[in-house]
Amino acid sequence: YPFFLYINNVYSQKSAAKLYKNATQRHKDTEFLIFFIINLCASVSLYSKIIVSLHHKTIIMLMKKIVVLTGAGMSVESGLKTFRDADGLWENYPVSKVATHEGWEADPTLVTNFYNMLRKKCWGVQPNEGHKLVAKLEEQYNVTVVTQNVDNLHEMAGSSKVIHLHGELMKVCSSYNVDDPRYQIQLTPENCEIEPGTKAGDGSLLRPYIVFFGEAVPNITIAAEEVQEADILVIIGTSLVVYPAAGLLHYARPGVPVYLIDPNPINAGSRVTQIQKGASEGMKELIKILMPQV
Repeated sequence: YPFFLYINNVYSQKSAAKLYKNATQRHKDTEFLIFFIINLCASVSLYSKIIVSLHHKTIIMLMKKIVVLTGAGMSVESGLKTFRDADGLWENYPVSKVATHEGWEADPTLVTNFYNMLRKKCWGVQPNEGHKLVAKLEEQYNVTVVTQNVDNLHEMAGSSKVIHLHGELMKVCSSYNVDDPRYQIQLTPENCEIEPGTKAGDGSLLRPYIVFFGEAVPNITIAAEEVQEADILVIIGTSLVVYPAAGLLHYARPGVPVYLIDPNPINAGSRVTQIQKGASEGMKELIKILMPQV
């Protein structure tokens, strides 16, 4: 009888061990199955995102390309004064004191406070109808905006690709390495002022991310390449007298339609069709030409 109990006990332990082994294996199999399903779902999701992205890029490639070159007249309707007025003043300040490298070197505190003031004003304005209609072109065209303006009204209106020729008011940068992104800071409405004397990461004074008079225009080459690829060129609110931006017109390929929107008569050559209206009214007319079904 004791021998029988011993045999029974051994058999029970072996059965329990076998059951435990089987349960463990099933647990591992379940874990693997869950892992496989999760990764399969992730792969399907990633694949779907890739397909959507490729589809979107293909659609953009098939669209005609419009390059829109905008100047001060684009933002005037929103209440912003022009950057390069003919009277030599900007917000009643001499341009030579607030928009030149010499002005910055002479009085960085004045320049810093001037742009602090401009940012406060800029955050209080809204894109006008002209800005919104430029953004609307993206419904049917591949659109690049090349702007001489330092505000961000095109972005606020919904334009997805904007090249700033003269800098961006809502950024500050190093005085030594202006175009080094490591030392550029994007400002916000809640934090749009820079205390005079504040330094960048490289130890230099933070300065406005603005192309001062006499400085090189770093994005002009990129802008020229965009114009060379354009199927349609639209120019809004610029008299085409400020270089190098004014020279962009000459990069348009022969036969490419060129539309110029400005309330003042401008002699830009026979290839240019002028709509002699302000930015908003002119864009309304252009929309009827380029998007007649809207």
